[in-house]
Amino acid sequence: MVMYLAPAEMMQEWMKKPEEERKAEEMKMQAEWKAWTEAHGAMIKETNATGKTTRVTKDGSAPARNDLMLYSVVEGESPETVAEIFKDHPHFGIPDATIEIMPIRPM
Repeated sequence: MVMYLAPAEMMQEWMKKPEEERKAEEMKMQAEWKAWTEAHGAMIKETNATGKTTRVTKDGSAPARNDLMLYSVVEGESPETVAEIFKDHPHFGIPDATIEIMPIRPM
């Protein structure tokens, strides 16, 4: 599993940019993402965006925030093999963005 993260506070600041500037940066990043996906698409099995977070505790549930933006399911020989293809990923165009990779294990 590959998780694409960016600090929620930074994303709030991003949304304050003038729309024209923000849209231009988003279009550039989308084009870079498309090219990256075409180069590595055989390994990518699924990618989806995340929505609003609800945190559940023993006391109930409530809206919450986290840094998770997207996730992918990627097939590779090892976490290190998968990490190698992500070292220059366009997601890093977002300030302070990170990508986390962890194996999915059967239960």
